Amino acid sequence: MLKEFEKAIVSQIYLVFEIKDTAELLPDYLMMWFRRPEFDRYARYKSHGSARETFDWNEMIETELPIPGIEKQKELVAEYQTIENRIRLNNELCQKLEETAQTVYRHWFEDFEFPVIARSEAQQNDEAISTNQILQVAEPTAEYQNRSEMVAERRRSYKSSAGKMVYSEELGKEIPEGWKVGKLGDVITIGSGKSLSNFSKFKINHHLNPVVGAGGINGYTDEFNFDEDIIVIGRVGTHGKVQRFHQKCWATDNTLVIIPKYYEYTYQFLQSVNYIELNRGGVQALITQTDIKNLEILLPHQNLIVLFENRIGEIFNKFEILNKQTQKLEELKSLLLGKMAVEE
Repeated sequence: MLKEFEKAIVSQIYLVFEIKDTAELLPDYLMMWFRRPEFDRYARYKSHGSARETFDWNEMIETELPIPGIEKQKELVAEYQTIENRIRLNNELCQKLEETAQTVYRHWFEDFEFPVIARSEAQQNDEAISTNQILQVAEPTAEYQNRSEMVAERRRSYKSSAGKMVYSEELGKEIPEGWKVGKLGDVITIGSGKSLSNFSKFKINHHLNPVVGAGGINGYTDEFNFDEDIIVIGRVGTHGKVQRFHQKCWATDNTLVIIPKYYEYTYQFLQSVNYIELNRGGVQALITQTDIKNLEILLPHQNLIVLFENRIGEIFNKFEILNKQTQKLEELKSLLLGKMAVEE
């Protein structure tokens, strides 16, 4: 349903129609009916064609649906839109949390402006911060919500406080003294997912575990092949989507599944990888386990990584709470759509 624009160009493969009498049938109510999984299955059943399935206009106008009084329609639409708006807000908050975590990662491990302890009087005399001080990182201030906070943090950050830097031949740039360059395979375990043919597109009955493909969640099943904290990336086809799961799930055979030693640090590192450069496939894009294990990664002092894990873990705890709220809202939305089939 087009609401955002007064005018638009629509492809000729789509049919365009409008409701004759909106005092009898609300467009939003009709759109709710179309969003029901039962209508999706009905449309697929009535469709024809092989390369491109077609649900034509003659089938559309024969579709039956209950049409309650206009006030009842308004009530259902209002409930639905309230849920939709809350889901949209949660998604926006999750996006901001993701951006905050990425900002902290870049600030600490790309700009090398991670927090350090306050300098003593002796160190104020142009003396560089030593390795011993690096090992005593300080808790940072409030979350990096804006640039002014980042500037304030920079006043006691490593590189801006004349922290010692050394040249890394492997990376071709300077890195903090005492840091190492290793392979991602040193700090992860990696494997591939497995194929699964029997699953539901929607959460129904006991099918509650997500079926995870390279591009996202494909459906739900009562089976699982992982029940731990994992990171999932694409192996074949779709590359660049980095997914995190802390529940039972089924990772499909077009994915690579990573169990990291440092979860948050590895997750943020994988967000920064150029997967196009790793592609070794032709028509079908392909990345192997070896490609991922051989990625060069900075290995800071362990206590700095632990501090980062704790800090970013707090951010993603909020992220997970919002995600669970969204899942409940999606279930509530499904129940509301299910109510439409019951005439009152």
